[in-house]
Amino acid sequence: MHTTLPRRFYADPAFYRAELERFYFQRWICAGRADHIPEAGDYFTRTLGDESVIVTRDRAGAIHALFNVCRHRGTRLCEQAEGHFVERIQCPYHTWTYDLEGRLIAAPHMPPGFRKDDYPLHRAGCDVWDGHIFVYLGPAAPALPALPASPAPSGVPVLPALRDQLADLPTRFAPWEMGDLRLGRRIVYDVKANWKLVVLNYNECLHCPNLHPALNKLHHYLDAENVAPTACYCGGAMGFRDGVETMSMDGKRRREYLPGLNEAQRRQVSYFAVYPNLLLSLHPDYMMTHTLWPRAHDRSEIICEWHFHPSELARPDFDADDVVEFWDLTNRQDWWISEQSQAGISSRMYEPGPYSEREELLWSFDDIVRREAERHL
Repeated sequence: MHTTLPRRFYADPAFYRAELERFYFQRWICAGRADHIPEAGDYFTRTLGDESVIVTRDRAGAIHALFNVCRHRGTRLCEQAEGHFVERIQCPYHTWTYDLEGRLIAAPHMPPGFRKDDYPLHRAGCDVWDGHIFVYLGPAAPALPALPASPAPSGVPVLPALRDQLADLPTRFAPWEMGDLRLGRRIVYDVKANWKLVVLNYNECLHCPNLHPALNKLHHYLDAENVAPTACYCGGAMGFRDGVETMSMDGKRRREYLPGLNEAQRRQVSYFAVYPNLLLSLHPDYMMTHTLWPRAHDRSEIICEWHFHPSELARPDFDADDVVEFWDLTNRQDWWISEQSQAGISSRMYEPGPYSEREELLWSFDDIVRREAERHL
């Protein structure tokens, strides 16, 4: 019988710090959306542990993730959550100045022979999948020696490929054409619970009749069709109850279907956890995303966003309140129960409990977490 994880996985600060290194810093993590920075110089920052990155767009349209650390004396360059650079990034301490690609272009008072080319901003890995920006904050692995017939240089550090981490998701979700969707609303939540409890809660609906009366009117809680979980993701789809068209306060759809969906996809919602930090909810007429940002062993910041087709956003009568109000209510119910789980698991009396046969996605996620912990002992 599969059981829940031991107490230290949720209540031990030292375990949390080690897990952050192995689960977040050794994977691509979802930082946000490309439409958050549409113009050259637009940026947002993301913080994980002691690391902060600036995600910005250069004049050629390319997106970069630059570590938020000046190469002079290590000062953090930017403290704002988002904003716009006027063609340059400047340190507030001694005005070392960098272009939007991270190249050092000005370093006052340095001695003769100083080479600006030797001091660019350190880069994080950065890639984009269908409008989702992913960053890689861990160290690059040394490349294996090149084979004689291989043109690749040997000994050059390389990052794992985002496409390998995503597996079949780009093909699976291509009909939603996520790269075309645009932000309609954003809410940031501060949740007093370990990030894993949020992932676990997202991946089951056995609690829905108790905790989510509004949601339970739209989905039947036993109606999930889950796909086989992988090391990269878990999830599945849920159909609607009779007469329901989308997930909103009254179940009515006030927007056109997303244009790439077939008849079956218009009658369900896909809910997937893309490890480590993207919770992806694909509806017939919009997309909802949650990105998880661990802040402590018992605290998580969650950025929830609702994304819509541009043609709907452009309508004079566009209104997202029906879906935002519904999910904000549901989110807060989920955050409350996650906090109650954190409080209970923190007790010395907590012992791992048994999972039911309908909680396969949860114990599959636990198994990945447990195996990684054992591998790093």
